[in-house]
Amino acid sequence: MTPNILSTDSKILTEKDLQNAESSITKMIDTENYTQNRSKNYAKTEGWFKTEPKWFNILYLGFLHLYFVYACFTFDFFENLMTTAWLFITYGLGGVGTTAGPHRLWTHQAYKAKWQLRVILGVLYASAGMNNIYEWVRDHRVHHKYTDTDADPHNSNRGFFFSHVGWLMVKKNPDVIRRGRQMDMSDVLADPVAAFNIKYFPILKFMFAFLLPVMLPVYAWKETWYRAFVSQNIIRYVILLNAIWSVNSAAHIWGSKPYDAYINPTENRWVNLFTGGEGLHNYHHVFPWDYKAAELHGTPTTAFINFFAKIGWAYDLKEPSKELVKTVTRKRGDGNHSLWEAVPYPVISKIE
Repeated sequence: MTPNILSTDSKILTEKDLQNAESSITKMIDTENYTQNRSKNYAKTEGWFKTEPKWFNILYLGFLHLYFVYACFTFDFFENLMTTAWLFITYGLGGVGTTAGPHRLWTHQAYKAKWQLRVILGVLYASAGMNNIYEWVRDHRVHHKYTDTDADPHNSNRGFFFSHVGWLMVKKNPDVIRRGRQMDMSDVLADPVAAFNIKYFPILKFMFAFLLPVMLPVYAWKETWYRAFVSQNIIRYVILLNAIWSVNSAAHIWGSKPYDAYINPTENRWVNLFTGGEGLHNYHHVFPWDYKAAELHGTPTTAFINFFAKIGWAYDLKEPSKELVKTVTRKRGDGNHSLWEAVPYPVISKIE
């Protein structure tokens, strides 16, 4: 999926690594031939593909969001501040579980984690209430390999609504299914923690996403069942889902492209704020193996990974060298890189 230019014993790619990687990077970012590792047959979207609606998903998601709107107008967030605080805590835990777990660890292998951390990530991801790890990783790998084509599960060229939530309301495009079946998932299945999580995911999802978050306020500080249910299973759940979905939609439509102006993914600060560091998406699609998912170290998810790296549970954190980032940015970026204004980059010869 990504050029094999990662250092194994250090976190940074050196200048030597850059020189050795130039040929593979050139293939990936060349302006004339750039196809994001996809066949020409999948580079164009023509109209709305005909497919059957998933009526259960339509009714379920519609009811969930209508209930959310009603709850936002009727729920008293100040009646019990501990319940409100718990809402934000579980939102953050589910978000980090998704971004640090199936995204940066299992999909992109941007770092390695000992079994203790993988167990924590499995639990936190289950609390987000999404699809199991296998489905999430498969769809995201297809998304990166065939970004914004008919083979992309949430192709942003079909509009904001489709890329945000509409793709969950219709049956998948045949190209998505075919490419998903071709995706190598052996590494995920070989992980015993991930395999256990996948096998028992319906139970884990019910427990950690919908049951325990509601029970704790009731028994810990005598919250009512109704308020605990609404705060967790309606308000928190809907906000978390939409925050994660916004990476596929808003961060593919609105924002700057300082690293590669020739792809749809953008740098969207609002998405980055609500997702714990996933909104700097232009960078991420250019350097998907970077454990930070951004050029700088400033996001909650990155801080989470760095903490466990300090205690030895996370290791082999991968990131490209500064020289590689500068070279790619100068060759492909839209000129909006903020660091250029403060510290002019030295003249760097373009990759031939």
